[in-house]
Amino acid sequence: MTLESLSKPTPVLAAADDAGTASNSVSTPSATPPQLSQKILKEDAQGYITPVFEGKSDQLVQVVDLLDEKGFIPETLVENEAGWFYTHLGIDDQYFKHEKTDTISSIVLQLYAAKVSAFSRPDKDVEIRLDREEDDHAVYIDTSTPGVSVLQGPQFESRIDEKYLDVSTPEKAFRVETFRSNSPLIASAPTDQRLRCYFCYKCDFVNPTPDEGETDLAVVSDKTFLEKVTPNTKKIYQSVVTQVVERRTGPVIQMYEIEGSQERRLVVGYKQRSTMGMFSALSDLYHYYGCTSSRKYTEQFSNGVTVMSIYLSPLPPKPGRRSPKYPPIDDSVQQIMKEISLLFCIPQNMFQHRFIQGELSLQETIYAHCTSIFISHFLNRLGPEFEALSELLDIQKSEHAEILGKLKRRLRQETFTPEFIFEVIDQNPELVRALYLSFANTHYVQTRGDQDNFIPTLSYQRLQMDRVLSNEELETKIARTVANENQEKVMKMFIIFNTHILKTNFYTPTKMAVSFRLNPKFLPSKEYPQPLFGMFLTVGSEFRGFHLRFKDVARGGIRIVKSRNKEGWSINARSIFDENYNLANTQQRKNKDIPEGGSKGVILLDADHQDKATVAFQKYIDSIMDLLLPPTSPGIKDPIVDLHNKPEILFMGPDENTAGLVDWATEHAKARGAPWWKSFFTGKSPRLGGIPHDVYGMTSLSVRQYVEGIYRNLNIDPSTVRKLQTGGPDGDLGSNEILLSNEKYVGIVDGSGVIVDTNGLDHDELIRLAKARKMISEFDISKLSPEGYRVLVDENNVTLPNNEVVVNGTIFRNTFHLRSDIKYDIMVPCGGRPEAIDLANVNNLIKDGESVIPYVVEGANLFITQDAKLRLEKAGCILYKDASANKGGVTSSSMEVLASLAFDDKGFAEDMCVGADGEIPAFYKEYVKTVQRTIQNNARLEFEALWREAEKTGKPRSILSDELSVAITNLDEELQQTDLWNNVALRTSVLNEALPDKLIERIGLETILGRVPENYLKAIFGSYLASRFVYEYGSNPTQFSFFDFMSKRMAKLQD
Repeated sequence: MTLESLSKPTPVLAAADDAGTASNSVSTPSATPPQLSQKILKEDAQGYITPVFEGKSDQLVQVVDLLDEKGFIPETLVENEAGWFYTHLGIDDQYFKHEKTDTISSIVLQLYAAKVSAFSRPDKDVEIRLDREEDDHAVYIDTSTPGVSVLQGPQFESRIDEKYLDVSTPEKAFRVETFRSNSPLIASAPTDQRLRCYFCYKCDFVNPTPDEGETDLAVVSDKTFLEKVTPNTKKIYQSVVTQVVERRTGPVIQMYEIEGSQERRLVVGYKQRSTMGMFSALSDLYHYYGCTSSRKYTEQFSNGVTVMSIYLSPLPPKPGRRSPKYPPIDDSVQQIMKEISLLFCIPQNMFQHRFIQGELSLQETIYAHCTSIFISHFLNRLGPEFEALSELLDIQKSEHAEILGKLKRRLRQETFTPEFIFEVIDQNPELVRALYLSFANTHYVQTRGDQDNFIPTLSYQRLQMDRVLSNEELETKIARTVANENQEKVMKMFIIFNTHILKTNFYTPTKMAVSFRLNPKFLPSKEYPQPLFGMFLTVGSEFRGFHLRFKDVARGGIRIVKSRNKEGWSINARSIFDENYNLANTQQRKNKDIPEGGSKGVILLDADHQDKATVAFQKYIDSIMDLLLPPTSPGIKDPIVDLHNKPEILFMGPDENTAGLVDWATEHAKARGAPWWKSFFTGKSPRLGGIPHDVYGMTSLSVRQYVEGIYRNLNIDPSTVRKLQTGGPDGDLGSNEILLSNEKYVGIVDGSGVIVDTNGLDHDELIRLAKARKMISEFDISKLSPEGYRVLVDENNVTLPNNEVVVNGTIFRNTFHLRSDIKYDIMVPCGGRPEAIDLANVNNLIKDGESVIPYVVEGANLFITQDAKLRLEKAGCILYKDASANKGGVTSSSMEVLASLAFDDKGFAEDMCVGADGEIPAFYKEYVKTVQRTIQNNARLEFEALWREAEKTGKPRSILSDELSVAITNLDEELQQTDLWNNVALRTSVLNEALPDKLIERIGLETILGRVPENYLKAIFGSYLASRFVYEYGSNPTQFSFFDFMSKRMAKLQD
């Protein structure tokens, strides 16, 4: 071999104008499910047309001159090397038109140097690693072996994902073209090294800001794309872009055969920023199935759509190359198409390296990825000491449960860390395969019979070739394989995971995230004494999430948890399930007199994806809906194995960081054909039938009943009461509390700071701020008395009227509620962080054994810990906790759900949806008033019940509140299991009382009973009877009380 032979210009890259093979070829769809194919396009399959750069020849001459000046390449080879780069690498004229000549000459020089280096190596391998990045374009040139993914090296495809594709938006997007040589760089070399070139270009869209829903490529395309694209490719892209926009979620996947060739064209479309790392992950996927790509294109569109087009071929024949595990190209591509949806959900899983190395399939690695997350949350790491302590304490007592909860969080931080769990799983790929087989044996559905071409290492073929081990055999295999007891505990959690999965969308052809409906019976009762009814786990590329509920019919908000940094994320990850459980449990107690039990959903954004809240929410909702809706589109949503085997409806609402997303969820449920779309989410816009809590003061109406109840029972004139409020006039609860109140405000704390006036803050000014939803930073301080002051969070070294110096405004704001020098009669927390008052700081509010605050009505959730509440009550404070005081919002949401279920679509649109012109239907106005009266009545009934019980028993109200909730929910469940429901006269009488009169008048009782699901009606029946009984007779009635209660009701039926 000579240097001359190395530099001989040989055609090594497919030219851009050969992008679709010969001009007379035809694209034909493969035999795949509907969404994975496309109608026959009877025209040429050519993909792109080579643009012409008129100055290319002159530029080549300049490059040759520069190379001559540098003198490194022999003069006789300069023209050959430059010509080889210009004419035989498939680089189109667009690159040369925009690149500088000195840059091109530098690249040619580096390529030649790599060849010289290869000549001196024993293996004759050419290693080329070139990259050039500018603001508007980038070039990467690399050598690699076709069909082989590598874990080392420059990782250009991953870099392209991170720098250009993952971050593309309509405002700034990049398109990518890449080409691979069709022959080895050195024919005689023992390895098959070929050249791959990547070109990234910043998009210049025809219309950067198209109308919403616009799909016309003539409007949303990049200008260069329109210049280069052939009619055939434009048709294909038009179809994909339209489907992505209209289908709203998940990838669109199409494949085309190239007539007379083994090459197949794979096209994948999805919404920008809805997945990450897809470009590089797809390479790993088709390499696993023995395919390589000659060229790939990634196009961006200004309507927020990304489309990738990949030309796939079998690996070039070579001794030992195409092993028996590789199927024919059609079967390979079909399997690739099936798994793209799984890849879309989690493009880069934590066991990806095992997939790249061919040791585990993609399905096996993602199964292991999801299971490792499950293990990290549920592997019991508390030990026998914790159980012994929990035996000594009374977990029914809230203060004991709170102490155990804090101890649990501390104990869970060490032994089985996520890193340890990963290491154990990663070391045991053989066990993963066996455990996955057990999972697949239960949940894989062979939808196409014998034509289902699952191939070796995947579900169907494994089930045909490998024996599925029983759980006992798996336990034995694990015990014989692992090194120690801790590793055994980790791997046995796979069995627990498998045996408690009731259904999953793992094998659904199109999905946005992986979801599992779990039987929660694996949870230890010592840690979670209140048993859950239902549990969902969702895993996406940007998040993990749970949804928990305590009853079949349950409702609660969905919150997104963000983290300041990776350390904060680790803390959140350790506590996220317990937080979810406790929030749902609180909701369960709060929902005591409505049909829905308590539920809650929590989405934890991954540490590196704190800006993906919207995408994570959409994936979370869509993946849960996969498990709620029956499949109606073969090939898009195929049947799943349902071990629960009962229909389920979830009722959700907004919570932290999700208030602006519920309209999307409602409309998405409608688009997916959910019959319950109207009731799926509360808190939606009035145009969708929602009743906004803040506009109508729903939560505040309940809080005010407790505040006014104290004044009423103690004969206090509200105008004489001095009041401190946390949560300012900018918030829902804070603003409405101001608007409804007539006390003398002496202090308000909100996000902007603190404002105080012991003579009373100007009421008119507070009303102005509350109506405008503005913080106290907007308060006109000229209206403060000489004793008044305001300290904002960004202020330092502020001197107060008493000459106290506030060094730091933020610290002053965060601790102001703990000061005892400001005299006030009642505190109403309407905002603030959870556990703002706890056992560690509550003594600041107790002087000489007496509470400095006479009355507290806890409007904000979890503002005071249970043990701190008990300390305040012991010191004489009259305190009503959040689970009782702020239930107005849940009552409003429940009645919103009821109306959504009772109306048909037409009636719902006419009577419950505010028109585009802002016109509010007459029925809507009346119904809102009914909701408000119901909230006030329920709150008044509970307040009086608690007051009577406290007077009679002397127990703290914080304990009585929990006892009342437990009594109602337990009796509710018992009543639903009795034959009382079958007493038609009693049932009709109870429902006539429980259902809103306006709804009965408008729709009719019989129609409501026919439309509302029976389990929901039973829940109304049980909750109404239970709450009315307990409110009248207390939480510990005599054994004859219920008989007396029911006798009175039955007597009424006789009248």
